[in-house]
Amino acid sequence: MKRILLAAAVACLAACSTIGPAGAQPSSSGAAFRAEGKSLRQIYEYLHANPELSLQERNTSAILAAEMKRLGFTVTTGVGDAWTKARAMSEYGKVEDGVGGYGFVAVMENGPGPVLMIRADMDALPLVEKTGVPYASKARDIAWSGEEAGVMHACGHDIHMTTWIGTARALAARKSEWKGTLVMIAQPAEEIGLGAMAMINDGLFTRFPKPDHVIALHDHAGLPAGMMGIGSGFVMANVDSIDLTITGKGGHGAYPQDTRDPIVIAARIVTTLQTLVAREIDPLDSAVVTVGAFNGGFKHNIIPDEVKLQLTVRSFADATREKLLAGIERIARAEAQAAGLDPAAAISFNVKADHTPSLYNEPELATRLGGVVRGALGEANVTIATPSMAGEDFSRFGRTADDIPVMLLWLGAVKRDAWEAAQKPGGKPLPSLHSSEYAPDPDPTIDAGVKAMTASALELLK
Repeated sequence: MKRILLAAAVACLAACSTIGPAGAQPSSSGAAFRAEGKSLRQIYEYLHANPELSLQERNTSAILAAEMKRLGFTVTTGVGDAWTKARAMSEYGKVEDGVGGYGFVAVMENGPGPVLMIRADMDALPLVEKTGVPYASKARDIAWSGEEAGVMHACGHDIHMTTWIGTARALAARKSEWKGTLVMIAQPAEEIGLGAMAMINDGLFTRFPKPDHVIALHDHAGLPAGMMGIGSGFVMANVDSIDLTITGKGGHGAYPQDTRDPIVIAARIVTTLQTLVAREIDPLDSAVVTVGAFNGGFKHNIIPDEVKLQLTVRSFADATREKLLAGIERIARAEAQAAGLDPAAAISFNVKADHTPSLYNEPELATRLGGVVRGALGEANVTIATPSMAGEDFSRFGRTADDIPVMLLWLGAVKRDAWEAAQKPGGKPLPSLHSSEYAPDPDPTIDAGVKAMTASALELLK
């Protein structure tokens, strides 16, 4: 679930200093906190209280890797590090210490058979936590913007990691019940859309056993703890970020006839863009075009030379994505031309590279695992999940030339009483993911996640 801030994040590789989470222990080995002998609840509380931002997950990665080694996995660290740093060097000329690719791969072989990959993401968000829980994060660090900020697990990655550890523990203890190869991967930098790409480009599917399936789970801020949501087909969206600059001719606000006002042109672009989804996209398709920033001018009586717009664009089908991107550029250039400007010179249209592709749960796999999860949790605790227009770079594991079937399950995380109250007329809205008030109900959430993922793994490792 992401803010597409890839360029800023890669810039951070070259320029960010690292303060480190308050209370976090030295991370060279993870020895200050070890998962061995700890309950999943204790592990969760530590991870929640000691979050790390994207590309800075050193301590988190070390703790998880140490636990995988203890369980008997063969662990390879730094998967994605070389690719990430090479990219930073090519674009910015340097990489700061402590910032890099902290992904790792843990492999457990158990005779001939299928290969299953299970993924967890590790990074946190630049937010000051306001949940009030006893183990709330007090961490601070340098955010992607270059400013000091709070750090918080507000997207459930602490739950994801804890459930992942619980699943690994269960499968390591039940080797007589499965066969094949289990590949557990800990992925950095999901929140900036970079981590999956870094690991894939660093040989995830060539250096390690190639999976027959890849599965993961994600917190759901609208489902009660103990429940699971199963989606089939498209479940999360393509995410594109666009920078659009309109260059006109500025001048005195009292003499608009001598200008080509980019504010008026930009306003017309914004309003005309609303027809793109309403009149050019099939109503049965899903699409979003949102202008999130409109920046131009600096004084009451001055018409500026330029206006900058920032857009987020969401879609499921790739054909719809291409239609939206082409339509936005067409509308922008047409409005510039209608204002008497040369559209080629007046419009700068930049689609950010490395967009996050839509996530497609392979239907046959969704049906298969849906039945397994119902058996593990009970029919009443499994629901059909509706698609989301948010994004998740887990999608990339199913977008390589290998065309590997992938499946992301939704894990309910809301306290039952809070969820029930929110369903009533006038009920208090639930905090969303990426909210400073988002606080999962740990025990039932983790318990359901471990049961569902373990049952799914046993099904796929027959």
